[in-house]
Amino acid sequence: SREQRGRLNMSDRKLSLQERSQTSTSRLPRRPTVESHSVSITDLQDCVQLNQYKLKDEIGKGSYGVVKLAYNEDDNTYYAMKVLSKKRLMRQAGFPRRPPPRGAKADPEGPPQLKGPLERVYQEIAILKKLDHSNVVKLVEVLDDPSEDHLYMVFELVKKGAVMEVPAEKPFSEDQSRFYFQDLLRGIEYLHYQRIIHRDVKPSNLLVGEDGHIKIADFGVSNQFEGTDALLTSTVGTPAFLAPEALSETRKNFSGKALDVWAMGVTLYCFVFGVCPFMDERIVTLHQKIKTQPVELPERADISDDLKDLLLKMLDKNPETRISIPQIKLHPWVTRNGAEPLPPEDDNCCLLIEVTEEEVENSVKHIPSLATVIMVRTMLRKRSFGNPFDLGRKDDRNSLCAAGQTLRKQESGEGMRSLDLPYVGEDEALS
Repeated sequence: SREQRGRLNMSDRKLSLQERSQTSTSRLPRRPTVESHSVSITDLQDCVQLNQYKLKDEIGKGSYGVVKLAYNEDDNTYYAMKVLSKKRLMRQAGFPRRPPPRGAKADPEGPPQLKGPLERVYQEIAILKKLDHSNVVKLVEVLDDPSEDHLYMVFELVKKGAVMEVPAEKPFSEDQSRFYFQDLLRGIEYLHYQRIIHRDVKPSNLLVGEDGHIKIADFGVSNQFEGTDALLTSTVGTPAFLAPEALSETRKNFSGKALDVWAMGVTLYCFVFGVCPFMDERIVTLHQKIKTQPVELPERADISDDLKDLLLKMLDKNPETRISIPQIKLHPWVTRNGAEPLPPEDDNCCLLIEVTEEEVENSVKHIPSLATVIMVRTMLRKRSFGNPFDLGRKDDRNSLCAAGQTLRKQESGEGMRSLDLPYVGEDEALS
């Protein structure tokens, strides 16, 4: 069946790192990300068609947009399409005005400019386009039209969704927690090797694939760094998973790697107990608990001493003495006292990849204004090939009016819909 063939397509690239290391074949490079220059939306009876993708049910929702199930007719495969509202991104980040054009140079003598929400999305795209690891979600394609409010990011479908919803009535056993934690550890080690701090590790950003392994998702607040570690100064992420040093009023900067380790510790705590170690409905009180309250395990916690030891070392409030990723890899609970050693860093991480400012700027290629495309199409229909910007001819005025009316009519609906609009390159549209 089609669904079975789709599953085969996905499972072909889901070998674990240990399975890969056991084979003698060389590592296959990831397929390059597709960048779409045109966005065509068609209303169908049971779904909306976006280029070659049929958008179906909503399978997820975040603060910046929704995630929809998308079926690609070309390769008979299901994907997850993240639909982001650019206006909502701007509003939620406190940007009522338009941001400066991407690529604009900041004043070298002025203060460093914080990244706006759209810039953070472009950064996420630039990073994801180059990452290739079995425990990290892959970005397949990016669709964008500057005349629309929506940005579409097509990811591989991780069918089973988030590993856990917190709070959870039935937490995981130690064995199940170890299985998932080993995947998380491999993925974070890979990201740190690639000089990326995730900054938002939590169960809802860990997706379970068809093979049962975890994939890390959502790099919206991630940071790149040079050298051996990132010195961070801003506080971003999910409140219950923030490290105490990120909430300090006196500390000017803090280690990015230690920040991820703390969030991994909170995540492991959730795996085992079904709740976060620090909880409060009021953010200020929650932050105070994280900074000052000692970590307490449930009174009837039936867990091994090794797991208790690891949790307390990961949730050490002092980032300087907090356990590190290399140390976690060797911890007796993680390796089951050496019975399940994790692969060395060289096997897990392979080659270092880098993302330049230019790649961030070009992470999404824009297409010309939709009004221009509609105008050119109208001219082709009317066989009017005069200068479209010359208003002296009656035929051209009619063409321009028709195009404007079509655009206004489509904008007045629930969402802009363009039916099979042809792609017209910038040079063609303006020639």
